[in-house]
Amino acid sequence: MKRKFGANNTIGEIAGIFPEAMNIFLHYNIDFCCGGGRLLSQAIKEERLDEQRIIDEINDSYDESLEKVKVEKDFLKYTEEELMDYIVKTHHSYLREELPHIKMLTDKILRVHGENHPELIKVNELFTALKNELEQHLDKEEQVVFPLITKYSMTKDNTEREVMLVKIMEIEDEHQGAGKVLKELRHITKDYIIPADVCQSFVLTYNKLQELELDLFNHIHLENNILFEKL
Repeated sequence: MKRKFGANNTIGEIAGIFPEAMNIFLHYNIDFCCGGGRLLSQAIKEERLDEQRIIDEINDSYDESLEKVKVEKDFLKYTEEELMDYIVKTHHSYLREELPHIKMLTDKILRVHGENHPELIKVNELFTALKNELEQHLDKEEQVVFPLITKYSMTKDNTEREVMLVKIMEIEDEHQGAGKVLKELRHITKDYIIPADVCQSFVLTYNKLQELELDLFNHIHLENNILFEKL
């Protein structure tokens, strides 16, 4: 039986067809947002992983999903307007709600546990910078980039397309920066291992940071590998 995905598929292709593969990529530290254009074989080689094992895991998970009685969102069939509406209502809303909450948590655990866990100083610094950058990023997408996409979709004017593409490149660069911060947070926390001597607020903070990481990777994937690819 021929398998759906192989080493010569790009990360973005796999994630676009099978969004649940992003959980597998995340587990193996395979960058599927900013690095979505790479072949799966290249990404596996960079992380020094077992190629056949990961290909089998992706395909097994895909086959299992086909057997489930549920409807998956097929983002590849969404129009630009539908994608932008979904991104704003789902991912932007999530970030606007959760970023201030997580900031309060990182401040709190630094005050309470910072003496015994000095790595929290860096965690707090990284998250504060990420929060500030993301809040500006959301405004830029909603007020500048998405309206440019809407306008070009209506007019198909080449001059407007060039202006839009310049802004899209800026957004992709910002995505790259956010991805680097997320990787650094995961490194400094040793993959969010919970120390034995901490409170529930510490546990909640690390859980929230991992939740943010997954949501942001999904968010960036939708933009870089699907929305922007359409343009």
